[in-house]
Amino acid sequence: MSQNNKVLVLEDDAQRVSALNTVFTFLGDGVHFCGAKELETILQSNPLESDYSLIIIGETGQPELQAYVEALSAWDDEVAVATFGESRPTLESVAAESQERVIGHLDLPVRYNPLVDLLHRAQMYRQAQQTNKKHVQRRPVHLFRSLVGTSREVSHVREMMSQVADKDVSVLITGESGTGKEVVARNLHYHSARRDKPFVPVNCGAIPGELLESELFGHEKGAFTGAISARAGRFELAEGGTLFLDEIGDMPLSMQVKILRVLQERCYERVGSNKTVMTDVRIIAATHRNLETMIENGEFREDLYYRLNVFPIELPSLKDRSEDIPLLINELVSRMESEKRGSIRFNSAAILSLCRHSWSGNIRELANLVERMAIMHPYGVVGVSDLPTKYRHVECEEEPFVIDSAPAETAKGTTVVSMNDTPLLPDQGIDLREYLTRLEKDLIQQALNDCGGVVARAADKLSIRRTTLVEKMRKYDLQR
Repeated sequence: MSQNNKVLVLEDDAQRVSALNTVFTFLGDGVHFCGAKELETILQSNPLESDYSLIIIGETGQPELQAYVEALSAWDDEVAVATFGESRPTLESVAAESQERVIGHLDLPVRYNPLVDLLHRAQMYRQAQQTNKKHVQRRPVHLFRSLVGTSREVSHVREMMSQVADKDVSVLITGESGTGKEVVARNLHYHSARRDKPFVPVNCGAIPGELLESELFGHEKGAFTGAISARAGRFELAEGGTLFLDEIGDMPLSMQVKILRVLQERCYERVGSNKTVMTDVRIIAATHRNLETMIENGEFREDLYYRLNVFPIELPSLKDRSEDIPLLINELVSRMESEKRGSIRFNSAAILSLCRHSWSGNIRELANLVERMAIMHPYGVVGVSDLPTKYRHVECEEEPFVIDSAPAETAKGTTVVSMNDTPLLPDQGIDLREYLTRLEKDLIQQALNDCGGVVARAADKLSIRRTTLVEKMRKYDLQR
């Protein structure tokens, strides 16, 4: 065993303790024996001070195996558990999520090879748990699933979102119109501590300037002509949650001052009231305009800019991430199918042509095109000649009649799979066994990644038994 890694054994029987102690002395590894009462004391200590890599529960603790495993999981979620004794205990009483922690059993008499193998697996278990924690903390790929794409630009945006999602600071999202700024804002909210509170969006450019103050802060009855009753503002509706100020660059200067005060003082007054209302709201703002240029022109307050721009996130335009277009099309079609609004397919030449388009309207323009094609060619396959003229950037004569399988291979398992997809067989045929094997392996690995390596959850996601998944992982040599 490695330095500072010890073994804790729960066992009262002197003969079994002596047998284990002899083996551990021979190996030169640190071992500590304890009874049930002493174990309770250890579980109240700091796990970082113990450095146990493996806890062996002997015959003494097997009647209460489930309680011990759950208590050990709460005490140190990285330590592995093994059982020891003449009878191998059943794990059916142990919760599914805790069964992963029990990595083996030692029979009597204790033999050298099984014990060394158990110690090695305990170290591998701790390393795997630590790696999974780092993966979850980074949240680079699977946490923000609605941000479809595998390009470097999108991966960078996900990485920045993972850094700030759970931080209670203001975020300024910039990017061209249609790049998905509200999608990012909603993701930041739903992966923050405020996820159970409201997410309230406000488009500052869609509300007249004279009504914006009432819309944001609310008003009292009779505050102005037409105010026939009191009304709560967006700040009040978003209390405890997130207020998304879209197109903040279109906000009048007079309102910018009042927003700045809310950010600084965390309070405001309703229109027509002198009563100060305290507020606890996270502000996420977005704009497609260049605020620094607006500051130079006197159109936007510099002090408000720095209050909002605590953590900036810039979204790339679609033309800068054209490699994501096939995945985006797949996602948009899958969404249409789930909403029972029809379906459509694009052949490889049409997708190539769309990848060469400039997309001034970004993802919103792409979604518009997909929906239009679904109406014009319901459940059909769209080729270059079927696209509107401005989207044709490939010669129609070179258009193949079947969908090439190459784009699916280059996606390396990231393509969204739909149960309703109708696969098209290439003219040259395929090796069906190899194709199905690769597909099954990719889906299992993705399920394991999504579930942080927890086999039981991955099995539920794939609708198969946990033991079946374990066998398939062993067959394909897949890691958690």
